Amino acid sequence: MLHKSEGVRPVLIITSEVPAGRQIAEVLGLVQGSAVRGRHIGWDIVASLRQILGGEMVEYSRLLQDTRRAAISRMVQEARILGADAIVAMRFQSSTIAAATAEMVAYGTAVRLR
Repeated sequence: MLHKSEGVRPVLIITSEVPAGRQIAEVLGLVQGSAVRGRHIGWDIVASLRQILGGEMVEYSRLLQDTRRAAISRMVQEARILGADAIVAMRFQSSTIAAATAEMVAYGTAVRLR
């Protein structure tokens, strides 16, 4: 995945340890980003009905997708501060903070490529 922001150089994000066809020139360190989101009461009602009838809970899928994007964006900001070209070995972790809220953490190793 190539993370692009308007007017800022892109940062390559991969889950493997070494980008294909490239070499790591310098390891800059761990970078991470987190986001915490809560559910909307209306979504809970709709999701409860879908749970009974079956099918994807689109509202929750969208919530998790948006939360992952926010966590990735914050991780990339840290990488840019370090002067990274890429983030390797990127992973997600999630946890429940409180009832109806969850945290998503994106983390990986910031590197400069040759």
